Amino acid sequence: MSNDSSHKSTASAGRRAFIVRALGATAASALAQRAVAEPPKSAPGAATLPPADPLHRGPLQPTAADPKAPVPIASAPMGGLELPVLPYLQSALEPHITANTVALHYGKHHRGYYEKTNTAIQGTPLANKPLEQIVKESAKGGKAQSKLFDNAAQAWNHNFYWQSMKPKGGGAPSGELGKRIDKDFGSYEQFKNRLIQTAVDHFSNGWVWLVLEKNKLKIVDTHDADTPLVRGMKPLLVSDVWEHAYYLDYKNVRKDYVTAFVEHLLNWDFVGQNLG
Repeated sequence: MSNDSSHKSTASAGRRAFIVRALGATAASALAQRAVAEPPKSAPGAATLPPADPLHRGPLQPTAADPKAPVPIASAPMGGLELPVLPYLQSALEPHITANTVALHYGKHHRGYYEKTNTAIQGTPLANKPLEQIVKESAKGGKAQSKLFDNAAQAWNHNFYWQSMKPKGGGAPSGELGKRIDKDFGSYEQFKNRLIQTAVDHFSNGWVWLVLEKNKLKIVDTHDADTPLVRGMKPLLVSDVWEHAYYLDYKNVRKDYVTAFVEHLLNWDFVGQNLG
């Protein structure tokens, strides 16, 4: 074989090797892209994890309440007290209070008060007491028990708040309760206007209540965690005027939120049960 033929053979072999390597790299790249685009399928019956967080903080959790999903249940013990289940679905108060607001309010704020209360009562004589008793006892403890009172009272107030509403509620009450409203406020319209105005005029965070005091219905407001439960009044109904109760839905327009509460959500059945 001539030197020229030998060089040609060597060059041809080199080109073939290069083409094989190139095709191999291309195939490998295609397989890698396919693997990213099509994650491996789980075996039948295997658990499916939520999608991974691109910031590598672990699996993503649901970000918003499914309006048709059941209310989250506090099945995991948090200590001596457990967060009660809501009396309705998270979406049940829409469009007046959205499922997102309920999910945040109930699942984060309300639950947080229970968790902090349980932490505070661990190893104390109040560890196995009912929430209402914890509120009343801590109210007598002065500054030393102010943190416990704040969290326990907020937990209790929120329990009362969720029950103060129901889907398709609101409007004027009927029967004996309607007569009682007329007697103590002049009319339902005067009751409604006074409750709304009390909420609007309330400075900063707190609660607006319908209470029974000395056999007369009254509207009162309390600041922060304060509650009629420790002030000699019988609570009948409450509207939460902390901003987390309405800001996602109404921004800073508290009047619109409280108007919707009175006209569309107020649970007169609950008021009647408390009045007795």
